[in-house]
Amino acid sequence: MTTAVTAMPDLVFQRVVDYIRDPRDLAAASLVCRRWFSIDASSRKHVTVALCYATTPQALDRRFQNLESLKLKAKPRAAMFNLIPEDWGGHVAPWVEEMVRSFRCLKAVHFRRMIVRDSDIEVLAQSRGQDLVELKIDRCSGNLTTLFLEESTITERDGEWLHELALNNKNLETLNFYMTDLSKVRFQDLELIARNCPSLVSVKISECELLDLVGFFHTAVALQEFGGGSFSEEPERYSSISFPPKVSSLGLTYMGQNEMPIVFPFASLLRRLDLLYALLDTEDHCLLIQKCPNLEVLETRTVIGDRGLEVLGRCCKRLRKLRIERGADEQGIDNEGGLVSHTGLIALAQGCPELEYLAVYISDITNASLEFIGTHLKNLCDFRLVLLDQGERISDLPLDNGVRALLQGCNKLRRFALYLRPGGLTDVGLSYIGKHTPNVRWMLLGYVGESDAGLLEFSRGCPSLQKLEIRCCIFSEHALAIAALQLTSLRYLWVQGYPASETGHDLLAMARPFWNIELIPARQVLVADPLGEAVVTEDPAHILAYYSLVGRRTDFPDTVSDVYFMYGYFRTMNAVNINAESCNFAANIVVAQRYSDVDLLVSLPFVRKFTTLEKSLCVMSFVTITSKA
Repeated sequence: MTTAVTAMPDLVFQRVVDYIRDPRDLAAASLVCRRWFSIDASSRKHVTVALCYATTPQALDRRFQNLESLKLKAKPRAAMFNLIPEDWGGHVAPWVEEMVRSFRCLKAVHFRRMIVRDSDIEVLAQSRGQDLVELKIDRCSGNLTTLFLEESTITERDGEWLHELALNNKNLETLNFYMTDLSKVRFQDLELIARNCPSLVSVKISECELLDLVGFFHTAVALQEFGGGSFSEEPERYSSISFPPKVSSLGLTYMGQNEMPIVFPFASLLRRLDLLYALLDTEDHCLLIQKCPNLEVLETRTVIGDRGLEVLGRCCKRLRKLRIERGADEQGIDNEGGLVSHTGLIALAQGCPELEYLAVYISDITNASLEFIGTHLKNLCDFRLVLLDQGERISDLPLDNGVRALLQGCNKLRRFALYLRPGGLTDVGLSYIGKHTPNVRWMLLGYVGESDAGLLEFSRGCPSLQKLEIRCCIFSEHALAIAALQLTSLRYLWVQGYPASETGHDLLAMARPFWNIELIPARQVLVADPLGEAVVTEDPAHILAYYSLVGRRTDFPDTVSDVYFMYGYFRTMNAVNINAESCNFAANIVVAQRYSDVDLLVSLPFVRKFTTLEKSLCVMSFVTITSKA
């Protein structure tokens, strides 16, 4: 019998695939039948590998031979907050080596939170330099159109790299080395890039005196976005600066009250404004925001205050994205004007109904303010709230009812983060999150729940959740493992600050094929206090668990331990059944493996019950694993 699937011509489906943007929809379509799988494999142009250890470059090239764009991520997101050991892993070298041999259609590469060496860039430039039109090295320790290095850790030798780029490139559209330590930048090279690259639309640089860029601004007539620069001269001298006529996105570092007037002439044209590294107080924010009625994206710090949010709600009706980061502690901003609370959130929710993204550090919160968000912000896709620990008393805890109202009202949510303080959310509130987040794919939770029961109830929901990050929780290892099993779509789990056991053996309850578990034991780290003095702090233990088609990785540093599941060996050898007893045995194996002690293995009470053959198989498997470790 001919079905609708078999009757559909390949050409028709290929045209349909061109309009499918969501990777999950593409993945689902490829599972319908082998023909659709083959069509998806040949037509897919972009792939994001959310964790570089989830597959191999060889397997990816075999699966998608016509890829034009590839995004690779490595270190957990927590690395951006210095929570992951520097040597955790995530080397780009194996991928670059494969790009030399295959990925023949590749035009764009994006490395994020990976370790990129000079040699990697050299190999990539020599082998694929004529093909690549876009290279992004994002938060990483000939015909190029995009060079993106923002917030990467780079050791600078000289500024010749920029001069060579200026001499040899005619097609550059995006140049970004914002928030890097690249300081040997000559403004003449920027002017040359502007002259040679008429399509240049976005430039974000490190610190460079703005007065030196007058010629660059005059030449870069197509420029739409500028970020960076610095101010070191008398304020009145900056009145001579004129930005290109098409600039609609601006982020001037270290701009203060006296320099702010240079923005006023074109403030009404701005669609995006980055004030994260500006030196403006609450009143300055209010004055500037009033002059930006067409603003769609604003990034700033808590110094904007409730008054700033009220002005934002009154003047910026088109606002789609708002990101409010924690104010720099060293600025000592502790007055009422420099704090964001539920009052500002309510004004924002009432005044900016088009908001799709809201991330905010907040000093005080109420259930009512969360209910306002759920009532008014129906387009919200990404919501992140962090409750600061500055205030001694919070107006309204726990936030169970407010969180429920927010989630019920904002049914378009795909990403959700809630980082509170002890007592911020009960087990009931945690169960509400599980029940009312049917479409959320990424979630960060901190200081939520009261017991394992709350976590387990939460994990019975969240049908679409793929990535879960948890910090500062009271959940046991066993509950975390069971929750990971119950979250049916989960691909990635990161936990920090939990009651860690010495061996982590209860985590084996989440054992399954292709599921890797890594442990980062608690460690002492040096951090700078508010006065800049180095102090020793305790970094809690971490769990990182994720799906991988290639099994355990081979580049473990000393700071990371691998929980290896012995039950896989016993399944193939038919030595023991995979049940609760064998999982307990696997936990003991891990203990033995930690000390590389075969005698300890055979002395375990459970092993003593084995037959001679089974004991031999155990020892053989144990030796095999420890030799690979």
